[in-house]
Amino acid sequence: MPQVAHLDPSTPMPAQLQEKTGPIVLVNTFFVPREAMDEFLELWGADARVMKSQPGFISTQMHRGTAGSQLLVNIAVWESTEALAKAHSSPEFRAASSKLPDGVIAHPHVFEKIAVEGVCVA
Repeated sequence: MPQVAHLDPSTPMPAQLQEKTGPIVLVNTFFVPREAMDEFLELWGADARVMKSQPGFISTQMHRGTAGSQLLVNIAVWESTEALAKAHSSPEFRAASSKLPDGVIAHPHVFEKIAVEGVCVA
C-alpha cells in the first residue's frame, strides 16, 4: 500500500469521506519512483478495474507529468462520498492497492464542482 500524505492536513481524506455529498471528484496525485513507474501503472490498472466495478463509480483518467516527471494524477468521478468510501473499504480494493510498489506516495483529496461567474458552472 502506498504511503498516504494529505495535501490539506486540516481536512484529510478520511474526514472528507464523512461529509455526505455528491457527485464528487477524487484527485489523487502519486509520486512514483522512476524505476517503479511501469510496475505502478500495471498494478494501478488492476486497481482501477476493481474500482470501475463498484457501485457509484462514474469515470477515471490517469495523467502523467511531462518531461520525465515522477508525478501521476488520477481524476476519478463518483456519484457520492458514500460510494467512494464503500469502494475504498472493499476487500478487493484493499488487496489490489496493497500490491503497489514501495516508494509510492499518494496525495488523495475529494472535491466538488463550484460555479465561478462567467467561467464555469457547478
